[in-house]
Amino acid sequence: MIGLSRHVITVAFALLASAAANAEDKSEIRIGQTLPYSGPLSGFGIIGRAEEAYFEKVNAEGGINGRKIKFISLDDAYSPPKTVEQTRKLVEQDEVLVMFGSLGTATNSAVHRYLNNKKVPQLFVLSGATKWADPKSFPWTMPGMAAYQSEGVVYAKHILQTKPDAKIAILSQNDDFGRDYVAGFKRTLGDKAATMIVADASYETSAPTISSQIATLKASGANVMFGVVLGKFTSQMIKGTAEINWKPDLFFVPASASSISFLEPAGLENAVGLISSGNQKDAMDVQWADDAGVKAYFAFMKQYLPNADLNNSNYAAGYAYASLLMKVLTACKDDISRDNIMKQAASLREVPLPLLLPGMTVSTDADDYLPFQQLRLRRFDGKSWVGFGEILDDR
Repeated sequence: MIGLSRHVITVAFALLASAAANAEDKSEIRIGQTLPYSGPLSGFGIIGRAEEAYFEKVNAEGGINGRKIKFISLDDAYSPPKTVEQTRKLVEQDEVLVMFGSLGTATNSAVHRYLNNKKVPQLFVLSGATKWADPKSFPWTMPGMAAYQSEGVVYAKHILQTKPDAKIAILSQNDDFGRDYVAGFKRTLGDKAATMIVADASYETSAPTISSQIATLKASGANVMFGVVLGKFTSQMIKGTAEINWKPDLFFVPASASSISFLEPAGLENAVGLISSGNQKDAMDVQWADDAGVKAYFAFMKQYLPNADLNNSNYAAGYAYASLLMKVLTACKDDISRDNIMKQAASLREVPLPLLLPGMTVSTDADDYLPFQQLRLRRFDGKSWVGFGEILDDR
């Protein structure tokens, strides 16, 4: 009898502990993330800092349907093996409900199948690779950026409209990131690609410099430059082009390379005229000074990140992505399950976000996982990015 009583007591304690754990789980929503807080792309770590502050704001205001956000963002140094290690820790040890806003094509690819096999939402991946919008094969993954191919399409359209006799040089990162941009770009040029593209070079992310590629591209006689670069390579490309006195008539960089933090090391004067694209208001542009969404962003920054450099657009990016995730979690109401999170993420209908350009909204459905499909060209004037032209898409 004594042994039985001890067994019953042990089971009772186990059940109580389990109930307590379940109660604790229901009181919070655990969100995991990997970002490069170190390494060549550490400038993007600011996105995570802004998101952390945003979730702090959400918690201070009562959380999501009474649940507090626990945000765990770990450094993967933009290294796929490190991404695997940190993601497994987040899923298996920290028991996060969802992975959110992790950066990079190669890094997310390293955990793509793992997260889908585990049925863990891999939401709003910070990469525009087309592979993230494949709901049939990978129903637990959704992109958080306009597709790289769509950006490539927009740049090619602009060249065809404004400089149809262009001699184009391309410098691209040798991975899915670079290949997707170039694929959309060449697809839109069509048969003209063979004659318009006079030079095409690539670089590895492990390379110390890209100076030799830049010199080769200049020697081709190109008067239009399309640089599919990231992080420090953005600075190297802009500065390197200026140092050899090469001034292409049109000079494009992807939206992901357009942060002021990447332009400054190259000298802002060297970036004047640079063309990129975007779907977000430049909070520092005076034209948005009275915009309600921008005012709310500045109020948030003043309260939660008072010492931040507001010229760095990665803060605004983090704010925007976090606000999108909150739209999804709020729509979940009392059912904060992984299944319902994905259901709500794939049921967004013309959702407005505070920093999206006028006329742009977020929409998804079960067969279309691309939340952002509209872009507008913008040009750097030495201080900020100035939008021009109409809203464009990949059609």
